[in-house]
Amino acid sequence: MVLLIHHPSSQYSRKIRLQMSEKRMLFVLREEEPWKLSEDFLKLNPAGEFPVFLNDGKIISGNYAICEYLEETYTDVPLIFGDANQKAEIRRLCDWFDYKFTRDVYKNIVNEKIYKRFAFGYAPDSKILKSGLNNLNYHLEYIEWLLDRRQYLATDTISLADLSAASQLSILDYLGCVPWEDFKSAKIWYSKMKSRPSFKEILKDSIKGILPAKHYANLDF
Repeated sequence: MVLLIHHPSSQYSRKIRLQMSEKRMLFVLREEEPWKLSEDFLKLNPAGEFPVFLNDGKIISGNYAICEYLEETYTDVPLIFGDANQKAEIRRLCDWFDYKFTRDVYKNIVNEKIYKRFAFGYAPDSKILKSGLNNLNYHLEYIEWLLDRRQYLATDTISLADLSAASQLSILDYLGCVPWEDFKSAKIWYSKMKSRPSFKEILKDSIKGILPAKHYANLDF
């Protein structure tokens, strides 16, 4: 049995869920609260980070480690593909969203709106939120630039780069933070992502104590 320990506010958890769904894998989810990790979870991953992947006694933690493992072991639907240059571009954009977007946007918005509230009971810092929202515009402009040249972010076919970006944006969309009307190409691309079968369960996600934006689960938004 494949088990993924996750939280719906974890961008990397969503990415792995999308990757496994695109590969048509069967898996079970177990939710842990990141601000109240259990001892059992910390035994599996002392770093205390999501997600953790378990399969037939194998325990794998770390976003990139799980992604590469899935690409090497579930090869029928590759999400890193092409020649060496194309694979490098897919990995480059995964790195962009997994690290740069996380640093510039996710931490400044999601940490403020979700983690700070539930971990410490604090209100978000408006200056940090504003910085995150300004950075979000910059990243959406970059997505628009990419989509002017390709059908998807890295190539003309969906790849792991699209899942990396969509996992981040889906959480921000849940919070109602994405100015879609200002970025038409990004909105069309995200609408295509939302319409994929792999996104079905993501659109059912619920973060305890925070209602999703009204349009969150709508495919036509």
